[in-house]
Amino acid sequence: MAVIAAIMLFLFALRGFSQELQTVGGDALKRSLARITGSRWGGFLTGALATALVQSSSAVSAILIAFVDAGAIGFTESLAVLLGANVGTTSTAWLVSMRLTGLGPFFIVLGGLVSLVPFRIRVLGQAIFYFGFIFFALDTLNGALGPLREQPLFLEWLARADDLWIALLFGIVFTAVVQSSSVAVGVCILFVQQGLLPPASAVAIVVGANIGTTSTALIASMQLSEGAKATAWANFLFNLAGVLLYLPFLHWFADWLHARTSGPTMTVVWAHLIFNLSVALLFLLFLGRLAPVLKSWLFPNGNQSHLRQ
Repeated sequence: MAVIAAIMLFLFALRGFSQELQTVGGDALKRSLARITGSRWGGFLTGALATALVQSSSAVSAILIAFVDAGAIGFTESLAVLLGANVGTTSTAWLVSMRLTGLGPFFIVLGGLVSLVPFRIRVLGQAIFYFGFIFFALDTLNGALGPLREQPLFLEWLARADDLWIALLFGIVFTAVVQSSSVAVGVCILFVQQGLLPPASAVAIVVGANIGTTSTALIASMQLSEGAKATAWANFLFNLAGVLLYLPFLHWFADWLHARTSGPTMTVVWAHLIFNLSVALLFLLFLGRLAPVLKSWLFPNGNQSHLRQ
């Protein structure tokens, strides 16, 4: 229960941080996304930077789906932003790997104090507070994981993750449930640091999380236009195709990285970055040709007149 509670703290800390940053700079974020009309590389970089800033690809994808629904962003450009968001979300793994959890109380106190000052800067106070809360939750989770190493039942259950198919499925389901790939990746890294999970299994979970995280956009688009639905489904197909491309080489990929990195933690962090970056660049290079094919496939009856190019 302590582990589950700590994971929930981590989840809500990330969501709180994302929501506070959107409150402070949401208009600027939306203006930046709305200006993306012609450059897929600009869209890719904007998606990556926006997601790295707000620490939530779910938030960026939800905003983007709404823009596509309103006709403010074209179908092709929206896919470039989503590919960038997949890369931007890897920033969470780097933060977790840096073992900055001891700074959590400092940022919590600083954020509380900034919230009390009678100046406009106080709007940043809650964002700073939640930033510290992220590290505080990770520290709590790290401490809660320790006793589990002495629990045979938990270790027996965790041993099933040695099967990469099970690990991949767990990454998909867990991420879809918590609606945050950042939480799935963060928990994986802590499990690896505690020696509870082998690097290969953690890599499989992280790769699976890329499919699970697309559920946010799919859910957000359910009541919206066909253009928004097309964007959400295309994002899902990109991530699914990426996983299928890596799947035959997943064990080799994890072992290759493990032999070339400084430890199991960095194996997971680099695997997360390399997977997302390589898949994003692969599809980004051919996006001009892929987008029309996707629209034709998603709308075989030709009902595409409302979709901006």
